[in-house]
Amino acid sequence: MTFRGGTVEVTGLPADGAALPGCLWDARTACWRAPASAYADLRRALARQERAVDDRARGYAELPGGALVRRAPRPYQEEALAAWQAAKGRGVVVLPTGAGKTQVACMAIDDRRRSTLVLAPTLDLVRQWYDVLRATFGVPVGVIGGGDYGVEALTVSTYDSAYLHMEHLGDRFGLLVFDECHHLPGPAYALAARAAVAPFRLGLTATPERADGRHADFDELCGPIVYRKDIVDLSGGDYLAPYETVRLAVELGEADRRAHDEARGVYRDFLARNGIRMSSPSGWSDFIIRSARSEDGRRAMAAYRRQREIAFAAPAKLDYVGLLLDRHRDDRVLLFTQDNATATELSRRFLIPIITHETRVRERSEILAGLADGGYGAIVTSKVLNEGVDIPAANVAVVVSGSASVREHVQRLGRILRAQAGKHALLYELVTAKTTETFTSARRRDHSAYR
Repeated sequence: MTFRGGTVEVTGLPADGAALPGCLWDARTACWRAPASAYADLRRALARQERAVDDRARGYAELPGGALVRRAPRPYQEEALAAWQAAKGRGVVVLPTGAGKTQVACMAIDDRRRSTLVLAPTLDLVRQWYDVLRATFGVPVGVIGGGDYGVEALTVSTYDSAYLHMEHLGDRFGLLVFDECHHLPGPAYALAARAAVAPFRLGLTATPERADGRHADFDELCGPIVYRKDIVDLSGGDYLAPYETVRLAVELGEADRRAHDEARGVYRDFLARNGIRMSSPSGWSDFIIRSARSEDGRRAMAAYRRQREIAFAAPAKLDYVGLLLDRHRDDRVLLFTQDNATATELSRRFLIPIITHETRVRERSEILAGLADGGYGAIVTSKVLNEGVDIPAANVAVVVSGSASVREHVQRLGRILRAQAGKHALLYELVTAKTTETFTSARRRDHSAYR
């Protein structure tokens, strides 16, 4: 058995022999070939056939030592590890933001003691993992991504960099940890998982379900969900702060209502005349394609954007944000928006720092530190703080606008749930009445945390 370019080659068996799991005969090289992820199944199948195997596919080693620092696990963390162990070291652990998924991963690494690659979606998360692994295991930690390329027995990579390099690295790790693993079933990232031989795999997420249904691919890529606790299971005790959610409907002014309804009428009329059903899987792409073909279509697209802008940033809604900021002037407040334009407007209007995808790393760190130490009472962001950032001091969130994504809404709630003494978290959701925001809100609240 040999690892080659993200696959496993099996030589020494006849082409007309019994097929092996996941293998196809490759006439070009006269061997059986399978995705590297089939490595463990191939080894077991060959063992059942009592065949002697010259295994050159496994390039990973055992870690010489375990964790130097071991925190006492919470009961549910012990349960999660036990469930993963019972599943032969493959599976997804679902825990809310702030519940200690990283600790579960460190326990799994300490348990298996194999060369480990941790994959994370952002460079901020890569840096967090780097710090945690160095402090926990006391060994050099490699980093792949953001201009760095260093490989060690413990290595952290972005998903993007893993996709680029896995065909060369896929034999060097026995355990893969997929942080925020709801990203994994995407077409490119899934290829990275299939190009690695690692028999042990751990997925971590607070929100495993995907709108496209590809969470069903977890079974193949890293294993099924083996343990799950949601926000409602852990809040109000020692693990997550107790919380309350408040949904506020804001009415449009008379002039804004006329402008909204007029723009929406233009948009809906175009859909009807062209037979476009936005509820269908191809509805949005159909609208984009059709709207680009004519002046009438471009007017419809402009009208669509206009009615959304009015709903997202209704003057009455922004006025109410001011009231909430005054009411919670002694708290730490996070304002979330759907778009950068609304975030920028809030930042200018209320003189509060803004974090977007364009914010440089140092400035972002300074802003978050200012919120933590009380230098800032509030910050505003669009989407970049939805996941992968620790803000323990934040206790109030205001969703000014957002998508229909359940995941996004749960993640935004999770940002304020890290437990602290005496903390009570509060999330406000501002919804412009009699607009599509009403339906968007209903869809994104389809989660136990909001019932």
